[in-house]
Amino acid sequence: MALARQVLCVCALLGLPLAGAEPIRYSVAEEAESGSLVGELAEDAGLTPAQLSARRARLVSEDGRQHFRLERASGRLVVAGRLDREQLCSQSDTCMLPFELLLSEPLQFFRVEVTVKDINDHSPVFPEERVTFDILETSEPGSRFPLEVARDLDIGTNTVQEYSISPENKHFSISYGTRVTGKKYLELVLEKALDREEQAEMGFQVIAVDGGSPPRSGTTQVTIVILDVNDNAPIFTREVYITKILENMPEGSVVLTVLATDPDAGVNGDISYHLSQAVGQSDSAFVIDPITGEIKLTKPLDFETADTHELSVRARDGGGLSAICKVLVEVVDVNDNAPELVVSSFSSPLPENTVPGTVVALFTVRDRDSGANGKISCALQDQLFFSLRPAYKNYYELVTVSALDREETPQYILSVTAADAGSPPLTSTHTFTVDISDVNDNAPVFNQTSYTMYVRENNVPTVFVGAVSAADADVGLNAKVTYSLAAEQGPERAWCSCISVNSEKGHVFVLRPLDYERLRQTEVTVSASDAGSPPLRANVTVRLVVLDENDNAPLVLYPAQESGPASSELVPVSAEAGYLISKVVAVDADSGQNSWLSYHLLRATDPGLFSVGLQSGEVRLRRPVTERDSVKQKLVVLVRDNGKPPLSATAALSALLLKDFSNVRLPHSSPASEDQAAASLTTYLIIALVFVSLLFLISTAVLLARKVCRRKELKAGPVLYAADTLQSGLADAAAAGTLPRAYCYEISLTTGSGNSEFRFLKPILPSLPPQHCAVGQGPDEEQDFPDVPVSSEDMAPDNAGTVSAGQFNALSFD
Repeated sequence: MALARQVLCVCALLGLPLAGAEPIRYSVAEEAESGSLVGELAEDAGLTPAQLSARRARLVSEDGRQHFRLERASGRLVVAGRLDREQLCSQSDTCMLPFELLLSEPLQFFRVEVTVKDINDHSPVFPEERVTFDILETSEPGSRFPLEVARDLDIGTNTVQEYSISPENKHFSISYGTRVTGKKYLELVLEKALDREEQAEMGFQVIAVDGGSPPRSGTTQVTIVILDVNDNAPIFTREVYITKILENMPEGSVVLTVLATDPDAGVNGDISYHLSQAVGQSDSAFVIDPITGEIKLTKPLDFETADTHELSVRARDGGGLSAICKVLVEVVDVNDNAPELVVSSFSSPLPENTVPGTVVALFTVRDRDSGANGKISCALQDQLFFSLRPAYKNYYELVTVSALDREETPQYILSVTAADAGSPPLTSTHTFTVDISDVNDNAPVFNQTSYTMYVRENNVPTVFVGAVSAADADVGLNAKVTYSLAAEQGPERAWCSCISVNSEKGHVFVLRPLDYERLRQTEVTVSASDAGSPPLRANVTVRLVVLDENDNAPLVLYPAQESGPASSELVPVSAEAGYLISKVVAVDADSGQNSWLSYHLLRATDPGLFSVGLQSGEVRLRRPVTERDSVKQKLVVLVRDNGKPPLSATAALSALLLKDFSNVRLPHSSPASEDQAAASLTTYLIIALVFVSLLFLISTAVLLARKVCRRKELKAGPVLYAADTLQSGLADAAAAGTLPRAYCYEISLTTGSGNSEFRFLKPILPSLPPQHCAVGQGPDEEQDFPDVPVSSEDMAPDNAGTVSAGQFNALSFD
């Protein structure tokens, strides 16, 4: 023990691994009780009990048997079970049980050798309990008669030390010792001549005593039969026969043949052979033919159980004389044992982020054969991700050599093959199943790079519009995906509180009704996050497109529909068919087909006199004015969109059929006396007529030349109203392209010559009144509006079609 401590100190100073230092040696007596102290292993190894527990200290022996036990709490090495030196080491002079103290983290070995001391626990035993000698009475004193020595399984001083005869006999004494060859012998020595006539037979015991304390003894009964005249004993050709035999020889094979000769004749020369087995080998594998001396096998031999067999053969002649020889059978090993693989430690499952070089398993290989048959090599079939690394002596480590990926390979089945060097070689395979545990190394992945979802405006709250879906290649909590709206939508993307995402299923809902005219589309970022630690996430853009519904009726911009008296268009009675009287201008805040407007003449004083452009809204004369037409004409134009169902609005306008504009007076919205209005109007008309007459001669040629060009410019001219005077909804509609272009209207006032022409511009009022709308049929359906004539109260009874200036001034406009 002191020597072990010195070795440990030297190793600690040199920084060498203990596996390469001198072994730690102990000794213990055989038959020691379980739990008996062998030595303070932790102290001798330079370790503390805490280190033994932390580094998972364990004892590993080559044969796999555990004769000793390590108490981690105290660091003591104690006996694990009954130790029988004779069973463990047979007749060897020394009985040493080697094993290794194995430590992990880091891997470290300590070789420990425990010598089992012999105690006197076996008595001497003779091979034969009874021995009979036939001795001639003529035998001379000093004749020797061999006996087989007693066998004692103990060694040293505990084996046989002396022999004696009991009771003492005057004719015989005992002689024993060791020859120069090292072979022990035991003989009866004739001290006094025999006289058959005195005593034909005698008996006594030969006692063998060992040197133990207390000593043990064994006996054999010797019977002496005194014969006449057989003075030659059999003689073997050899004292010791040595032979070799393969362990796989079949039953009944001849091992060898012994031969003894006897010069006597007759019965005294007839020899028979008898085989005696060594002590402790009751189940003999050999048998001898008593006549021929052939020794045969009764069962196959096993080199791993016993590599040699010692036999004693006695040759006895017919006269009772005998001789003994030794037969030594050496068993030759054949490669009949496959290698064995014993796993000391194995780690599974492994995290997929395990670093290369991690030890997965530690195992040892052994082969019960000897020589080349016991030399073992190990190989791993798949060395792409794992490899074998020699550790110490016949220990190997299974280690990782590259990164692992559970998503690619969740389980590895590794086959380690151990092969010996025999011919043919024998192999054995051990399979390691290494499961790979998941770590959160994969972020969720959406099944689309972006999503586009649609919802109709005026939707019900919490309407379902679609779903996003993301998958995670991990498993367990690392693959559980939850959805949410990303908190940061970017500076260019406003947060939309109208969208919600179900955290588990990824369903997208619109929380409140949307208005297409205010919000046509929006984008949000949806985040998918797994439940790993730390969690990984992925984002995707969801674009919500609002689909338009026909929820806005057309809005009439011109003529303005106010609560006051309606404006009137002046129409000369000389106007031809197709004359442009006015234009109804309307817009629709919806888009697409919902904003396509059509115009229809709903009612008129004389329906056959007017026509309305279906798409343009232009009110024109269908035919020339006749004298029968009423001076005051009232029209109602229906404006209808193309939605389903369609929405509509009406525009009311009036027209005056005038013959002479010289004394025309338009009505005022504010009340005044009739005389003042007529005078004012007459004055204005006179001034205008004078001014026109002066300019007519100068500008006639210019006006005629520019007339055609001017009308084209009027059709493409600027809008007569500003965008800031419209309501917000109308401004949006106009910006969307649904507001038609404005028109300037030409009205010719005829005084009889047809040469005077005035240009009146009808402004649009800055404030637009609410419009009356009605729901009509769809754009694909034709609708006939009834021609409702205006009552006869609005028509002049006598001068139909023409009025004077005074009559025009006297007209009332309702």
